[in-house]
Amino acid sequence: MTAPQPASEYLTACGHEIHYMHWSSDQSDPIVMWHGLARTGRDFDPCARRFADRFRIVAPDTIGRGLSGWASAPEAEYRLEHYAEVAVEMLDRLGIERMRWVGTSMGGAIGMMLAAGPLKGRITHLVLNDIGPALAPAAINRIRSYVTQPPVFDTVLELETYLRTIYAPYGAISDEQWRQMAETSTRRRDDGKLTVHYDPAVMRVFAETTGDFEMWDAWDAIEAKTLVLRGETSDLLTQDTAEEMTRRGPKASLAVIPGCGHAPALNVPDQLDLLDRFLTS
Repeated sequence: MTAPQPASEYLTACGHEIHYMHWSSDQSDPIVMWHGLARTGRDFDPCARRFADRFRIVAPDTIGRGLSGWASAPEAEYRLEHYAEVAVEMLDRLGIERMRWVGTSMGGAIGMMLAAGPLKGRITHLVLNDIGPALAPAAINRIRSYVTQPPVFDTVLELETYLRTIYAPYGAISDEQWRQMAETSTRRRDDGKLTVHYDPAVMRVFAETTGDFEMWDAWDAIEAKTLVLRGETSDLLTQDTAEEMTRRGPKASLAVIPGCGHAPALNVPDQLDLLDRFLTS
């Protein structure tokens, strides 16, 4: 059989043009895969490829990232609550009623908010990749340090070297995957220099609104079957927080991923096998 191939598609949700990768766009069960703060939906290509012969995969670029449109009102629109509103309208437009959700970092926070509220009862399986209802302050400071000062490069190879450094905690990533990350994470400025893909205002607003990520009340309202993945050396999701997530709310299952920090790339057989067992249970 020919391996399923993704389609690059666009729609409008909450007034924004949203880009998403769409795998197996038939009536098979949907999995929504939502990326982290400074990333794009293309991060999920290896993961989506694993499931695309059995599931319909939707992997969006959040507004302000990748090929999606930028906000006209950043202070209001680059917030978790608005991302959740965009997600609901997008899924409704795609005719997706019930789904599994795989969210890395910020994408997991959006999933928590939705599973506790607007999509409660519609998200059946929730995977949180190195994110919880509380963020460690040290990690917030680290993220602020690199996302609030967009770097500038002369070449794509320089950008790739930068990405290899800041995303080293993702774990084992092949040279081909690093190159794809570089090519899907860059934009050229008016002066011909290269910088990262995202709207700088995304990160400025994040730095001012980290309190949005304190979500224990939402956690306690979640009823979906939930799996928490924690990178073994993660500085964002502490072991104490992860263990507390197994005792309250949906009483999640917890898996610690060796050889990773924040956040596992979900691209190697052991990680994909773990997801497979959970998503097909």
